[in-house]
Amino acid sequence: MPVPLKHSYTVPCSSAFREAVEALAEQRQVNVGDLARSVLLVVPAEGVEQFPDPGEPPSHDRETVILKSGPAEGRPWRRKPRLQVRMPPGHTIPFIRRALGLALALSEGKLAVAISDPSAPVQRSVPEPAPTPVIEEEPEADELDRLRAIISTLAFDPLPDGVRSRSDALHVLGFSPSAKPDSRTVRAKFRLLATIHHPDSDHGDHQRMSQLNQAMALLRNGDD
Repeated sequence: MPVPLKHSYTVPCSSAFREAVEALAEQRQVNVGDLARSVLLVVPAEGVEQFPDPGEPPSHDRETVILKSGPAEGRPWRRKPRLQVRMPPGHTIPFIRRALGLALALSEGKLAVAISDPSAPVQRSVPEPAPTPVIEEEPEADELDRLRAIISTLAFDPLPDGVRSRSDALHVLGFSPSAKPDSRTVRAKFRLLATIHHPDSDHGDHQRMSQLNQAMALLRNGDD
């Protein structure tokens, strides 16, 4: 019997946490499962496990729903607030809550994800594993710009006519049309998105990567 690609998880959480997660998903125009998966694209499972579990709702935090079937149909029922999250099977409820908590922390600029540039020369005295994303505190200002792109990454739809203007380039790289990012910030955002969309990665996309390259070329030429 084939393994299902997606599983629906019922994730108990506080009302405040649920409202914050749903608001972020609406802002990014994705669903709650997309938020959790976008975090897993850039943060290893070990990093997610280190993040504090937002936890179950306190005993006084309950919502009232009307039962729609069974012998008690039509009666009110007090239950824990919850989120319905569709993700691949095999995750635990606390792990999903942690991933969603990370999504909120990243979107608010409370944490940064540092991604090493694989093309940069590295001097080491002893062999070490390939660099992986790590969670850091007190991020630099330009790294905060990277964070705001992480959650919105899945909402990046390729432009049907390609990148033809500066505003198109800014859109593809996750900036507002009126933004005036410096070259360092632009390169940092490009490296973050390229890490995810490069065709050689597990989640690569040729069209998105092509438009990222077009955007960088247009903005670079505009600065010449």
